[in-house]
Amino acid sequence: MGGMPKVPDSTKSSLQYKVSARARERWPQLSDVDVTHRAAFAYLTGVLPNGEKLPLCRLRYGGSASIWGFAIYRASHDDYQPSVLHTGDTAGSPEDALDTACGLYLNDPSAWT
Repeated sequence: MGGMPKVPDSTKSSLQYKVSARARERWPQLSDVDVTHRAAFAYLTGVLPNGEKLPLCRLRYGGSASIWGFAIYRASHDDYQPSVLHTGDTAGSPEDALDTACGLYLNDPSAWT
């Protein structure tokens, strides 16, 4: 019986590095990005300069450190909904996931162009 693949520690570290670097490069509104893991999922939470935490999205590990499934955080329902990245794909890079979520939650649709 096949379950979800376990996220290797090296992939967890790589993911944290990638989204933190992208946040520094593109999202000065964030002071940090927290990444937490549960089973095959990684949850990205933006940290604002005042310390407020902003849930952004959930990534689903499928065996590759480069391509993750994407679900946007829905504040209206306090849950995650599988969604489409700004690229039009349902899976992609962690950086694309961060840009898609931040474009929405930080009100900067220029991230999608």
